[in-house]
Amino acid sequence: MKELIAVAPREPVLQDYEDRPVSEEQVRVKVEFGAPKRGSELTGYRAVRGSSFPMGLGNMCVGHIIEIGDGVEGFSIGDRVAGHGHLRETHTWRADGLLRLEERMTWKEAVCYDPTLFALGGIRDGQVRLGDAVAVFGLGAIGQITVQMAKMAGASFVAAVDPIEKRRQAAINVGVDMTLDPTSVDVAEELKAATNGQGIDVAIETSAAYEALDQAIRGLAWGGNVAVVGWMKECKGGLDLGAVAHFNIPNLIFARSCSDPNRDHPRWDWTRIQKICWQWLSEGRFQCEEIVSPVVPFLESPKAYEGMDLHPEKSIKLGVAFE
Repeated sequence: MKELIAVAPREPVLQDYEDRPVSEEQVRVKVEFGAPKRGSELTGYRAVRGSSFPMGLGNMCVGHIIEIGDGVEGFSIGDRVAGHGHLRETHTWRADGLLRLEERMTWKEAVCYDPTLFALGGIRDGQVRLGDAVAVFGLGAIGQITVQMAKMAGASFVAAVDPIEKRRQAAINVGVDMTLDPTSVDVAEELKAATNGQGIDVAIETSAAYEALDQAIRGLAWGGNVAVVGWMKECKGGLDLGAVAHFNIPNLIFARSCSDPNRDHPRWDWTRIQKICWQWLSEGRFQCEEIVSPVVPFLESPKAYEGMDLHPEKSIKLGVAFE
């Protein structure tokens, strides 16, 4: 059996492994589909910050149970489940950490669980309210779910900003009001023009690009909110807080769903966020089919992973099929 591993920075390979015995409270899952993530995973893969190798590559896997250990209740052989883990042909997981897929649920909805968690943090911490004008910067998987959530939250206007045409088109297909290519237009000016000169009420920045954060602040209405969801690196340019920030008085809100205590503690915490996001995905509230694109066979995953890193314009969230 094989698993996808980085043996050194930017060197992905398929490597042999052997399964360990299934222990008490564990189940073994035969993986059928999976997906890596961008952001923090690619940061580690590139050895940008504190990485160690070999490193498993991938974020979530979906499959069916093939073996059950002692003490496991509520699961049966053949059940479809999902869990966090790198791309490999089998996973041995604790049963209490498994996510059960409803009969109607697709694997693409399941692997969008992680981005949905952090999109919800951006929406809630950004305080999107009925009638607001909202702009989402960065249209990876988190941004794609965020634009859908903004509509769910009652935003009257949603703009989506990304330099990659494939991602902008996916946002158009779920009903955003405007898409902007920051390499060809002044995003802040376009947002002001679209809101009768006032600017947007809430900006949600998911790209971790300082240029995007700068445009978010510039395009904001007086006293508006910027929810910083993207995991920023060291700032070496692209951000000029002296240009307009002291005049339009933005509220910079750093949002990270898994950081407890939550801003709405004790009513909301990481456990509640996880529960509601899985419920919504199970109910089919988000369009995930176009987000997980392209889908490649597992044997082609090393080359596809390199492509995800070097050619972001070709994918939104890479999917991997094991059959």
